[in-house]
Amino acid sequence: MENVHLAEEEDDLYSGYNDYNPTFDSEDLDNDAGFQQAVRTSHGRRPPMTAKFPGTAVGARPLGTSFGVSAEILNNCLLLTGACHSSKMQPFVTAVQKARYNEASFKHLSSCRLDEKIKIMEKKVNDLIEESCMAHSLGASQLALEKAKEAGRKERALVRQREQSGSADHINLDLTYSVLFNLANQYENNDMYPEALNSYQVIVKNKMFSNAGRLKVNMANIYFKQKNYPKAIKFYRMALDQISNTHKEMRIKIMQNIGVVFVRMGQYSDAITSFEHIMSESPNLTVGYNLILCYYAIGDKERMKKAFQKLICVPLGIAEEDKYIPSNDDTHTNMVIEAIKNDQLHQMERERCVEMVKSSQYVELANDLEINKAITYLRQKDFNQAVQILKTFEKKDSRVKSAAATNLAALYSLENDYDQADRYADLAMNADRYNPAALINKGNTVFVKQDYEKAAEFYKEAFRNDSSCTEALYNLGLSYKKLNRLEEALDCFLKLHAILRNSAQVMYQVADLYELLEDPQQAIEWLMKLISVTPTDPKVLVKLGELYDSEGDKSQAFQHYYESFRYFPSNIDVIEWLGAYYIETQFCEKAIQYFERATLIQPTQVKWQLMVASCYRRSGNYQKALETYKDIHRKFPENVECLRFLVRLCTDMGLKEVQEYATKLKKVEKMKEIREQRVKSGREGSARGRKEGREGSADSGHSSQGTGTRGERLSAKIRSLPSSHEPYETSSQRELDAPYVDPLGPQMERPKSAARKWQEDDDFADEELGDDLLPE
Repeated sequence: MENVHLAEEEDDLYSGYNDYNPTFDSEDLDNDAGFQQAVRTSHGRRPPMTAKFPGTAVGARPLGTSFGVSAEILNNCLLLTGACHSSKMQPFVTAVQKARYNEASFKHLSSCRLDEKIKIMEKKVNDLIEESCMAHSLGASQLALEKAKEAGRKERALVRQREQSGSADHINLDLTYSVLFNLANQYENNDMYPEALNSYQVIVKNKMFSNAGRLKVNMANIYFKQKNYPKAIKFYRMALDQISNTHKEMRIKIMQNIGVVFVRMGQYSDAITSFEHIMSESPNLTVGYNLILCYYAIGDKERMKKAFQKLICVPLGIAEEDKYIPSNDDTHTNMVIEAIKNDQLHQMERERCVEMVKSSQYVELANDLEINKAITYLRQKDFNQAVQILKTFEKKDSRVKSAAATNLAALYSLENDYDQADRYADLAMNADRYNPAALINKGNTVFVKQDYEKAAEFYKEAFRNDSSCTEALYNLGLSYKKLNRLEEALDCFLKLHAILRNSAQVMYQVADLYELLEDPQQAIEWLMKLISVTPTDPKVLVKLGELYDSEGDKSQAFQHYYESFRYFPSNIDVIEWLGAYYIETQFCEKAIQYFERATLIQPTQVKWQLMVASCYRRSGNYQKALETYKDIHRKFPENVECLRFLVRLCTDMGLKEVQEYATKLKKVEKMKEIREQRVKSGREGSARGRKEGREGSADSGHSSQGTGTRGERLSAKIRSLPSSHEPYETSSQRELDAPYVDPLGPQMERPKSAARKWQEDDDFADEELGDDLLPE
């Protein structure tokens, strides 16, 4: 207790709280050499002290803990507490004593912190490797090299960190390999070949990296770029020795490289040895071509012929009928195909093929080959070549002539040349009357001429010749539908549905026929089947909505109209129906978004903007409605309906602008009346002039005089209007009280059918509604 001092009254009771003893600093324990030495040795594992007097654990000698806390520090701590009784000291001393036994926990905590730090460093290295690869793919070779170098520095720092922590056995070899390999690649990409070779050499010499010998191929490639061909061959052969026979494809590529190096060195005999081995094991076009060149270089013509035979036997890897069809993606390949598809070799190939078939016992196959060739031209969209080949069959036997004429009829139908289509359809029918395709083509040409009865006869004959001809049955149903023989058309499509269960076209025709037969429930049922096949067809959804609307089921109609809008939000009819539906259900605010979309689709149609303004007015947002009407007036200053609404709104809201808009309204109405009168007079004058000629000139003058009188009256009315700076007279109250028409109908009445029928208030005059506001 002699070390315990009570604070005097004049002293600060809280002094000393900010004092800090560096002994308790645990932030830098990892870098504290003394602490690390205590952890690794038995210095911090001494036995605890024995208490010298009851109630405390404080003895005569300094307190020994794993932290090396002395009695002086303990005294300082007691000063800070201000305790004077020995029992107050026990919790602190007991806590210090228990700290001796937490050494293992602290060591484990330090190890966890180190592992976490190492993981973060590894992630940074991996990120740098990825950034280096991405930079190279974008063409930034210098940036890719910088990233690769930085990744190397980070990885070496990581290795040193592991060695210092005593975990050198856990070095990530895969990460080291990735760093060195990427660095070598980036050196090579930047044409820094010595540095690249050094990096590859580091990998190859390290026995801890498995299969590192394969990288000698990369080193050989660098020597090849440096034109150091002897060393290139040496490293290619070293790599070949370290690759097992199970990797046949890689060995073939290395041998191909060896052959190319021998060609560069002028050692054609050695190159031939490599190429011949490859052609015997795994032939390919490049090696076969190089082998022919080597034989040419040594002047061996006989072996050139044999090599060429081997070359043309190499499979192309594509179907024979597709090898001359251009690809849409590869421009270079398309150019090559365009160059070779009609070269001399291809022509010789085609002619010899046909000649060989004609001279054999399978003569009929030659005609089939020609037909297939024409079809191939069709697939290549080379219609002229296809037509030329098909026309050569006009003088052949009946079966081949019918097939060729049928294809020609179909071609001319696609080109809308129905006269030629009709001609070849007749030719095909005369060659083979039992050809259903020929009868269908003939029926199509008659159908286009609207002779539906005759077309139906051809379709029926085709169906009798081939009961599996679905085209004939479908076209027959369309013909009956055009002839208004709806029951027979329905029977055709129902039969067709039994054959083609999932045909969307057939289902739609059945539904449409039930609607024409005034059976909406059956039509709805078939349309629902159709929706199960094509759930995202907006037109089918609209059709369902129309049927439900006609049946009075507004909720179902709204569901299908909304689905149609979701898939195709630009159908103006659907937008109008949805807007009208929300008006009908007293949700004018929701209708605004649809009319605004209609405004975007048809910005020159003023009626949609008037609809938006009217919705604002009906929902009670008069200020927004007024702003919308003003915006409409700026865009369409001569629109009478907009001015009427502005006059009425300004009157109701007590705004001073009412006089300005009322004056504009009068002027616009009068100008509109004058224009209409002029147009009417001009039409009447033109009609009389054409009818009477010169003799009617006197009557025309009389008519003009009458028109002038009418014009004088209109001018007098215009002069009677007040100017913009004159007050609005009370005598003009009649014009203010003139009825105006809301484009959405009166407040309490809503659209009858939600598509296009609008109700109008009986109190409102129909003639007050402009033509540009009337729904169609």
